[in-house]
Amino acid sequence: MIDFKFQPKSYFTEENTSVLLVKLNYPESQWGEQISIYAHFLELKIQFEAVDFYGNDYMLYPSSSFEPLSMEDMVYLVEGMQVNTDAMEGNMELILDGIPEVESDFYPELRKYFDEKRKNYGLD
Repeated sequence: MIDFKFQPKSYFTEENTSVLLVKLNYPESQWGEQISIYAHFLELKIQFEAVDFYGNDYMLYPSSSFEPLSMEDMVYLVEGMQVNTDAMEGNMELILDGIPEVESDFYPELRKYFDEKRKNYGLD
């Protein structure tokens, strides 16, 4: 059973204020897109940022937090991620096609959650 209330104590150490939270791979995407979600400690808040190879602009919900997200909130952030349509060119909405394969050092059960979801949709 996945613990959706799990919450890391912190993302940061004294030495770093930016960390890679989650790596996403979308094998069903036309481009086989890979996206990384980072957390940055700025202005006394944790700011979340999604980055890909092409420099696309992604919208994340929540985009910031005062504390590390719960597992449930991280699932919501990944599943709710959208390409910013104001800056979109061509068929960029197809980048997020399918259900991602996920890796995270901070959320050990995140991979399991998305693996199970992929299996339920017949993607693995």
